[in-house]
Amino acid sequence: MFTGIVEELGVIQGLELDSSNPALAINAQIILSDVKIGDSISVNGVCLTVISFDSSLFKVEVMPETLRNTGLYELKRGDRVNLERALALGDRLGGHLVSGHIDGVGTIRKKNRESNALVIEINAPPEIMKYAVPKGSMAVDGISLTIVQVKGDSFTVSLIPHTAENTTLGFKAAGSQVNLEGDMIGKYVENFMSARRKEDSPSRGLTMNDLADNGFL
Repeated sequence: MFTGIVEELGVIQGLELDSSNPALAINAQIILSDVKIGDSISVNGVCLTVISFDSSLFKVEVMPETLRNTGLYELKRGDRVNLERALALGDRLGGHLVSGHIDGVGTIRKKNRESNALVIEINAPPEIMKYAVPKGSMAVDGISLTIVQVKGDSFTVSLIPHTAENTTLGFKAAGSQVNLEGDMIGKYVENFMSARRKEDSPSRGLTMNDLADNGFL
């Protein structure tokens, strides 16, 4: 579990995404201060497991399923990525609850300056837009952000200078892909309500008795 508060920008040093055992090697500093084998690290919002590390680098394995459903496959050596360690019980929850399980990939449509803020419009597929609520939360490349506006197939977020300077969204251009994760609470509510609707709906089809009871026979 994560909070969407990025701790540092790591740098991709090695990629083995086309091998039989896909993996990433990432240079970092802050998150390596207490890292252990088996720890979960959010890499651009994707929860990945540490399999090895030294004083300046850690390595994570990546499943084919993860590559198919995230933007990690676009990474190149030298690219910067958002990094966050898993939430520890008792820590302040500065962002919102983020699982690190990506719902899909969006595309930056445009970026504009508004005073000191960087406003970014992101195009997203319908299965993600249903979780986009004005003033609600969305994890974008693992960054906990508040949705400013929702319009059709896109939503906007507004970044303070600190976020723009210390995360991938500050330098990603229009056309770049971003990993998206909708609000976890919203997904649980949706699932609960969907189950209730199924329970309340008739479980059988139309019968001859139904027709007779309603005067059609």
